[in-house]
Amino acid sequence: MKKFGGPGRMKQSCLLRQCTAPVLPHTAVCLLCGEAGKEDTVEGEEEKFGLSLMECTICNEIVHPGCLKMGKAEGVINAEIPNCWECPRCTQEGRTSKDSGEGPGRRRTDNGEEGASLGSGWKLTEEPPLPPPPPRRKGPLPAGPPPEDVPGPPKRKERESGNEPPTPKKKKPKPPLASAEGPAVPSPSPQREKLERFKRMCQLLERVPDTSSSSSDSDSDSDSSGTSLSEDEAPGEARNGRRPARGSSGEKENRGGRRAVRPGSGGPLLSWPLGPAPPPRPPQLERHVVRPPPRSPEPDTLPLAAGSDHPLPRAAWLRVFQHLGPRELCVCMRVCRTWSRWCYDKRLWPRMDLSRRKSLTPPMLSGVVRRQPRALDLSWTGVSKKQLMWLLNRLQGLQELVLSGCSWLSVSALGSAPLPALRLLDLRWIEDVKDSQLRELLLPPPDTKPGQTESRGRLQGVAELRLAGLELTDASLRLLLRHAPQLSALDLSHCAHVGDPSVHLLTAPTSPLRETLVHLNLAGCHRLTDHCLPLFRRCPRLRRLDLRSCRQLSPEACARLAAAGPPGPFRCPEEKLLLKDS
Repeated sequence: MKKFGGPGRMKQSCLLRQCTAPVLPHTAVCLLCGEAGKEDTVEGEEEKFGLSLMECTICNEIVHPGCLKMGKAEGVINAEIPNCWECPRCTQEGRTSKDSGEGPGRRRTDNGEEGASLGSGWKLTEEPPLPPPPPRRKGPLPAGPPPEDVPGPPKRKERESGNEPPTPKKKKPKPPLASAEGPAVPSPSPQREKLERFKRMCQLLERVPDTSSSSSDSDSDSDSSGTSLSEDEAPGEARNGRRPARGSSGEKENRGGRRAVRPGSGGPLLSWPLGPAPPPRPPQLERHVVRPPPRSPEPDTLPLAAGSDHPLPRAAWLRVFQHLGPRELCVCMRVCRTWSRWCYDKRLWPRMDLSRRKSLTPPMLSGVVRRQPRALDLSWTGVSKKQLMWLLNRLQGLQELVLSGCSWLSVSALGSAPLPALRLLDLRWIEDVKDSQLRELLLPPPDTKPGQTESRGRLQGVAELRLAGLELTDASLRLLLRHAPQLSALDLSHCAHVGDPSVHLLTAPTSPLRETLVHLNLAGCHRLTDHCLPLFRRCPRLRRLDLRSCRQLSPEACARLAAAGPPGPFRCPEEKLLLKDS
């Protein structure tokens, strides 16, 4: 409020409540090509700029500068806000921001300074602009408003419409009705102006339901004519050559996106254009997953250009294709459409290796699903949780899954994906995997019905589990014995918490792994001592025992274990590596 030293404007946001580093949302895509920002895939500065998403502060369009086929110098880049510019199209058309302080991520500093441009405030709705005023004649402007009770002399001796003498002014503060030949009337005091504006708004709200259409018609008629004024229009407006003073109440009303209120008028407003009603939105159709039609059966023969078929059938061609590698198969798929369909046969793709890739694109994921491999290697890739869940839900025949080196955020998708045919799971060197994370993978799903007699875990059918480099304790091994009883190969190498008690758990009489373990890797477990070596004799099917890099194990004790062995002796091709021929 003005009496407290403020600018007299309402509903202004706090200057401190603004984002200090505004960025584009992660779902933003280019308006022209529909793709996200790809500046990380190139090295050059110009190429990075051409593939990054830029938002225009004028038209609010988000595009790749490379899609516009225009150079960097043709747009005005905002150095304060990332991914923000004035696009070359708006620059060429001469469109500029009305307020240099406005833009995405910035707020207007409404401090009530004089000289602010008309209509520079935020607009919430689009409304038709006011018609431009006719050119006014040059003349001296009034120095100041006269007192309310004393009628002042006319400020302009000649009017645009003629040279008729001005009509006398009443002594009452209420302004008289004006005509095109009438003199300019001084505006009343601010208190009376506020009171009159409030009365006019109350009268307007009562008349809006009945006179909305007629008022809009009269407004259009009055705007088109520049020679006469209605009886309700006050002097000093733009129609008779004057603009309202800056900072006045009319300008404040106009800043909110509505027509200016005429201060000093005795009657109601000329009109109150509510604007045309927005067109009704089309009904949003519910989005459902539509299953594609079944594909036509693959041809059994290869059609030739002459019109006949090749003598070799499809089965013979597949036997030939089975001797080719992935690269050769991709070359064969470019020969013809028939070979392309034949080369998608899942018998030709038993294993797919996508390891060491920085990112996985949607075409790569769809290609994996279409080939239906039995083994999939995603080690040390940037696969996300959403991508992995999408893959696992569509690879029901997957038997081997390698996720070593991935993040736990993506690997956690295993906790909600069905893996009925999984036999090998590689989770080596995943960061931040402890007992709580492994418990999510081993325990049965939480939606198990209470009436079921048995609750099977997600890894019940897994035969080989690789957990090297994880921070596992004996609590995780107890869960492993309970929910993965069919393990024949277990890799616990370089697990810092594995010691002699862990070996006792694995070889205890109640352990199901005592009779099933064939390969056991404990390399790099520095807590193992010579006291745990006799415990391995409890595993009759053990064929490979890796104890390399165990610093507290002596070579002599390992040699004695190799000589005695479980049912038969072991051979030691390397120190602390025990192998037994099957």
